[in-house]
Amino acid sequence: MEDFLKRYLFLFSTLLVLGLTATASAALHVEGEVSQSGLLRGHIDAGEQVFLGERPLRTTPEGDFICGFGRDAAPRQVLTLVDSAGKKHRYEITLKQRHYDIQKINGISHRMMNPSPEDLVRIGQEAKLVATARKADSTRRDFQESFIWPVTGRISGIYGSQRIFNGEPRRPHFGIDIAVPKGTPVRAPAGGVVTLAHPGMFFSGKTLIVDHGYGLSSSFLHLSKILVKVGDTVVQGQPIAEVGATGRVTGPHLDWRINWFEQRLDPALFVPPMPKG
Repeated sequence: MEDFLKRYLFLFSTLLVLGLTATASAALHVEGEVSQSGLLRGHIDAGEQVFLGERPLRTTPEGDFICGFGRDAAPRQVLTLVDSAGKKHRYEITLKQRHYDIQKINGISHRMMNPSPEDLVRIGQEAKLVATARKADSTRRDFQESFIWPVTGRISGIYGSQRIFNGEPRRPHFGIDIAVPKGTPVRAPAGGVVTLAHPGMFFSGKTLIVDHGYGLSSSFLHLSKILVKVGDTVVQGQPIAEVGATGRVTGPHLDWRINWFEQRLDPALFVPPMPKG
């Protein structure tokens, strides 16, 4: 009885902290950034299942799971736990809503602003390659590591900001830009396996994607050199590429992005503040 009470009180306090409302007590433990563009980490007991809406979530043998929410995710989300007896427990999540900056960027070439029909075909093909890489649903456990910055330097672009190129509003920015010199080593923010190493895409230039497991992946854009190939296993801190200025850019920098499947997350929520100096 004492163990049950401790377990219930832990769950109840967790729900209060994270803004969850439960219809019944059950062994659902969650932590993380409960906001638009954040990643939620959770745990269930053996023999249980968990769903985000109608979507079943993969769990580790120990019962750990993750799920992510995009830039403009609806504030109200629902997690459903199905216990070992088949009973459903519904949890409502209230996501913190975020506000995003507007960035004006000039000096983009006419071709980058107005792709030709041939370029549009190429762009579509490259988008499919990226989407396929981000669909990886491996059982790797690298997502459980504490992420590190792939490079350190001045942050020149932030996640979620809407960009105005040459005076024309464009889609939001889904990464974090770090302005550092060309050739600066890019280190793996967490371990994983390489699922895409492209020599030059129309918008993102040399592009690398690393799968961290359970749908979580990192993308690295505008590279000058890629040091690994598809299928390679990398470890946290390993040099995997070099910063460049390829694709649609105005200068050398790293554009680092994180996805949970199709959901685009904010890398800044995965790492400590950028070191100074």
